[in-house]
Amino acid sequence: MEKLTFGSLLDVVGELFSDEISIAVSDKEKYVYYRPSKRVDLKIKAGDPVKQGTIAHKALSTNQKASEFIDREVFGVPYHGMAVPFEENGEVQGSVMAIYPSYTEGKSVVTVKSPDGWKPIPFDDVVSLEVKERKTHVHAADFSGTSKSSLQEFEYLLPRETFIRCHRSFIVNVHHIEEIHPDTHSTFVLAMDNGSRIPVSQSYSSYFRKLLGF
Repeated sequence: MEKLTFGSLLDVVGELFSDEISIAVSDKEKYVYYRPSKRVDLKIKAGDPVKQGTIAHKALSTNQKASEFIDREVFGVPYHGMAVPFEENGEVQGSVMAIYPSYTEGKSVVTVKSPDGWKPIPFDDVVSLEVKERKTHVHAADFSGTSKSSLQEFEYLLPRETFIRCHRSFIVNVHHIEEIHPDTHSTFVLAMDNGSRIPVSQSYSSYFRKLLGF
């Protein structure tokens, strides 16, 4: 078998991700690899410097995983990015970045299927989202409907300061949590203000506690 080049190896790794996700790799100062997606293209070229204000720059300067929305002023298009630094001999050598299209721009509602058609629900009124029987159910205080979007897509659609993934089957709006109870089966149970009770699974518990500060 012929030896894989760095670029061809990353191309193979890129195939594991959705074709809506762009992949970028940098060293400490410049990008060394970029694979654009069908939905978002930042027009990065190998050799381009890592600009201040980008998600890659933040990961390199803090030596920590960075995840946030970047507006259009940096690359000309808004995007949501996650960047992870990598080290060699204890020193940061570069970063790997996943770039997602900005689903949130211009949106403030979730549109769901209702018995009579479709109903737009403002983000603030959404209590939780649940995957059940291969459908995504969107729950508000006095209404529930289904959406064609997956929970993964909703993770990038909904404001991250308000909506938290707490289970492989649930996303919750933290403004609608009344109480958090310990539970032997799911680490925590959330009592929501619409009367529902939602589990926080062990795999999400540390992340959940960090975001809510307890």
